[in-house]
Amino acid sequence: MSEETPQQIVESNSLDEMMKLFEEMPFWKRWRKIRAGLRQPKESGDYKWARLQVLRLWAPTAGIVVPSLALLIATVVVALAPAKNTTVQVSIREEKVVEELKEVEPPPEPEIQPPEPTDVAQVNETFIPSTSKETSVGPDADFSPQPALLDSVAIIKSPVIMKGIFGSRSPGARGSALGRHGGSGVTEGAVLRALRWLKKNQEGDGSWNSTSGGGIGKMDAPAGLTGLALLTYLAHGETPASPEFGATVDKAIKWLLKRQREDGAWLNVQYEHLIATYAVCEAFSMIGMPSLKAAARKGMDVIIAGQNPSGGFDYSLTPGAPRNDTSIMGWAAQAMKAGKIAGVECPDLDNAMKKAIEGFKCNFQGDSASGGFGYDGPGKHGLTGAGILSHQLLGIGKSPETKGALAYLMATDQFDWNRAAEGDRWRMVYRWYYNTQARFHEGGECWKTWNKAFSVPMVKAQIVIPQAIQAPSGKMVDIGYWDVDNGKGGLVMDTTLCALMLQVYYRYLPTFQKPEEIAADTAAAEGGKKEDGTVKAKDLDIEVKM
Repeated sequence: MSEETPQQIVESNSLDEMMKLFEEMPFWKRWRKIRAGLRQPKESGDYKWARLQVLRLWAPTAGIVVPSLALLIATVVVALAPAKNTTVQVSIREEKVVEELKEVEPPPEPEIQPPEPTDVAQVNETFIPSTSKETSVGPDADFSPQPALLDSVAIIKSPVIMKGIFGSRSPGARGSALGRHGGSGVTEGAVLRALRWLKKNQEGDGSWNSTSGGGIGKMDAPAGLTGLALLTYLAHGETPASPEFGATVDKAIKWLLKRQREDGAWLNVQYEHLIATYAVCEAFSMIGMPSLKAAARKGMDVIIAGQNPSGGFDYSLTPGAPRNDTSIMGWAAQAMKAGKIAGVECPDLDNAMKKAIEGFKCNFQGDSASGGFGYDGPGKHGLTGAGILSHQLLGIGKSPETKGALAYLMATDQFDWNRAAEGDRWRMVYRWYYNTQARFHEGGECWKTWNKAFSVPMVKAQIVIPQAIQAPSGKMVDIGYWDVDNGKGGLVMDTTLCALMLQVYYRYLPTFQKPEEIAADTAAAEGGKKEDGTVKAKDLDIEVKM
């Protein structure tokens, strides 16, 4: 290895000293040294040092600029390159025309005459004892012992908001209707216990029969009893969407739809068919299921086809029967009215309702001062309430026959739970079912006196079983039923008829009065008109323009 000359050693030492000095210099002095070094001979140390510094400064810049420049050139090349043409084979098909779904129209509002103003009857009971052999009603009973304020009535909330004819069944309107027409937390508590009893004693397939819950009935009519139970739930505003009773209602509806025959009839074509059709029509009005509409139409066709030439109906529902049975005719009138409200598309329905009026007249005896409806012709007035209610439903609530029958009813009918003979008490409950509705739709003193006589004793007669079922809140609550030794429809018939009587306050608007008329009457009484001419009836949750 060759040794360095003294001159090279000096130059090397000088270079190291200059580099050290150069690194410590500010940038502007460093750049000046570089420029001066680049002007020196290439063999000199100053030139070599200057060249080295240029390379050091350029390296970071080149690391950024060169890749960026390359990326820019590649982008320009790709942009200028011609695009490839892609060929796709297509075929043209004819457009399919999709059939437009028909919009479901709401049921038409019936044309009716408003009743006379109804007074509110207050219940002054401080304690309601139970007639149950199993328990007595204590402080934990599921109803208020005093007439409840409208906002404090026990209400099962439902997500369904009902309008029109069933507007008073909505949770918000039910409490107001109770107070306005003479009900209270006392009556509503009994209704809730009955609904819970029915829920607990519903058969596994969704039906009820004459022995459900321990009844002694021997009548084979599950479709009729299931229809009565369904009507009781619907009257309370319960639908398949209801929190507490939704599953119960859903199972009942499915059972009725499954048991309808191909010809539209339900099992025994007597009471069963009429009550089942009534319940299905009302369910369709509130729920709107297409399957309910079809079943209601088929059931209504059977009723209309079974009408006598005189306008009445007999047990067999076959035309040309020799008699008009007021009991059968009463359920036929209720079913036809429910079908009319629901908008069931039966071309002959209006004509059948008009003919039915003549059929009831065949069984009326008396005049506009006093009269009544017999069972299968003029005579004893045992079914006067059924005739009155049917006239009200058929649109002749102010007819001479209706006035005479109401006068007779007010003069003779009394509510006494214990006055009927043991073997005949169920017939009294059946009559009271009609009488209660007939008096309610008439309103005024006719309803006021009856409401005072029947509501609290009816609640007292309920047999209460404490803490027998779990409520949605998780709390164990009471159930209740009525028992009049009914050898026909059993406890289910007794309980549904009594509960329907205690639901009369909100089951229908009085004489099917339109919601707009109720709103106007309420606003006038409260003086609640706004500046824009709008009035609001809080109890019906509706607004109308005056």
